[in-house]
Amino acid sequence: MSASTQRYHSLNVSLHWLMLLLIAAVYACIELRTNFPKGSDPRELLKHWHFALGMAVFVLVWLRLIGRWLFPAPTITPTPPAWQRALASAMHWALYGLMIGLPLIGWLILSAGDKTQIFSWLTLPSLVAPDRALAGQLKEVHEWLGVAGYWLIGLHAAAGIAHHYVLRDNTLVRMLPGRRAN
Repeated sequence: MSASTQRYHSLNVSLHWLMLLLIAAVYACIELRTNFPKGSDPRELLKHWHFALGMAVFVLVWLRLIGRWLFPAPTITPTPPAWQRALASAMHWALYGLMIGLPLIGWLILSAGDKTQIFSWLTLPSLVAPDRALAGQLKEVHEWLGVAGYWLIGLHAAAGIAHHYVLRDNTLVRMLPGRRAN
């Protein structure tokens, strides 16, 4: 097997780790906002960054999907059992669903709340007419999915570590930047 078939394409690796940083920043912004009083400038700025970074995730996830289509995943060596492959596939699609769904629901919340201006230089087009009740309902779904995201991301990371240290296959090293799989 050549090194290029043992590792993910550099586009996929770069987008994976960039999006990890962006998603961590999205979560950090929304968690850190609670350290400031409601209506304060720092709290509002963190909310605006949460929205803007979430939209960056929404844009980049489409590039990731294109990269996944153009450059398929390299083979895992040794080949895991079918149930592990099925579970990994379900996990990946759940993560993609979150990377699409959470920002889209966030955008719908902003639209329904008539708050589509993120920064003075960034205004999103409205997806729905203003409707405060709908905004509240969507916010609950968004928050629930956000918590599910913590769990899915944690399980994804734990699976990568388990594959490396317990199962001793090349699952993790295929996605590490600047490394070649053994």
